[in-house]
Amino acid sequence: MPNLEVTILDVLFKNPVITASGTFGFGREYAEYFDPSLLGGISTKGLTLNKKDGNKGIRLHETASGLLNSIGLQNPGVDAFIQDELPFMKQLETVILANVGGGCLDDYLKAVEKLNDTAIDMIELNISCPNVSSGGMAFGIKSVDAEKIVKEVKAVCKKPLIVKLSPNAENIVQMAESCVHSGADALSLVNTFSGMAIDILKRKPVFNNTIAGLSGPCIKPIALRMVHEVSKAVTVPIIGMGGIMDYRDAIEFIMAGSDLIQIGSGNFINPMISLDVVNGIEAFMDEQGIKQLSEIKGIAGKECFFN
Repeated sequence: MPNLEVTILDVLFKNPVITASGTFGFGREYAEYFDPSLLGGISTKGLTLNKKDGNKGIRLHETASGLLNSIGLQNPGVDAFIQDELPFMKQLETVILANVGGGCLDDYLKAVEKLNDTAIDMIELNISCPNVSSGGMAFGIKSVDAEKIVKEVKAVCKKPLIVKLSPNAENIVQMAESCVHSGADALSLVNTFSGMAIDILKRKPVFNNTIAGLSGPCIKPIALRMVHEVSKAVTVPIIGMGGIMDYRDAIEFIMAGSDLIQIGSGNFINPMISLDVVNGIEAFMDEQGIKQLSEIKGIAGKECFFN
C-alpha cells in the first residue's frame, strides 16, 4: 500500500491534504459529512486578536470557473477560539494550523503570543488577505514590509511558522526568499487574486469594498506556476493551493514542488472533496507504483522521461 504520510518541521501529517483557511470553519459543519480525522490537517478560519464582524454587503459572487469573496476575516477572535473551538478541533485528531491575520504588527504579535502555549501544531501567518481594509494584503505586496512582520513574529513564535503568500506580490519569488530569510519555516501559496465584479443594472461594483479575492479552478494554472517557481528558489517546505478540485490537481501541485496541498473553494461545491482527494491520491499512487510522495515531489522541475 502507498504511504501518504508527510513530515515537515517535525510535524507528521497522515496525508498531504489540508483544508484551506476560511473554507472549512473549525471543522464542525463538515464533521456532519465525514470524519475530519481522515485529513492531513485543517487550517482554521482566519483569526484576529479581537472578534471581527467582517465586511458588510455581498460577500460571495460566482464568476466564470471561480468565486469572488469579500468576507473580511469574520471570526470570533483568538481568545474565543482557544476557549470554544480548539477543544473540539483537538478531538478531530488531525494537524491544526492556526491561520492568523491582523490589522497591524502589534495585533499579529499579541495573537501569536496567545496561541504559543495552546495545543495547535503550527501557525500560518496570513499576510495576504485581499479583502480587508488594513493589514493582511498590505503586508503581502512589498518584500520589505513582509520581511519586517515575519522577523518580528518569528522572534515571539514558539510554533513552526508558515507564511501564506499573496499572488498579488510585486515578485512572488523575491517575496518567498525574503520571508524565508526573515525566519519563515515554511511557505503556503497562493492566497486569492485581487479581482472585482460589476452589477451592470445597479451600475456599481458588486462588493462594498470594490476589490475581492478570486479563487477556484480559474486560478490553478497561475498558482501552479508560482509554486513551481518558488519551490526552485527556496529550500523550506511548501504548501501549495489554488483551484484544486480533484486528486489530479493535487498531484500536479506536488509534482510542481509542494510537500502538502490545501483545498479551498472546492469545499463549497462538494463538502466531501477533501476526502475524495485523499482517496484519489492513494489510488493514483497504487496504480502508478509510487510508494512515497517524495518520489514525485518536484519532479516536474527535473528531467524525466517515460516510455
